[in-house]
Amino acid sequence: MVETTGATDRGVGLTLLLGAVAVLAAAVAAVGAPEEIAAWGFAAAVAFSCLAVVAIHLYWE
Repeated sequence: MVETTGATDRGVGLTLLLGAVAVLAAAVAAVGAPEEIAAWGFAAAVAFSCLAVVAIHLYWE
């Protein structure tokens, strides 16, 4: 029997999800500008952006 592996869109979906979370975190950073919450929003935006790039490299076919 022949086994075939079908391509999935996991890489695209995960990248879009992490990118959307990064955009939301950047919005939090912009809204909470002079506060400590802005720093956490920026840190989250950078972290989720890095994870989106990792997802592209791991799952993109």
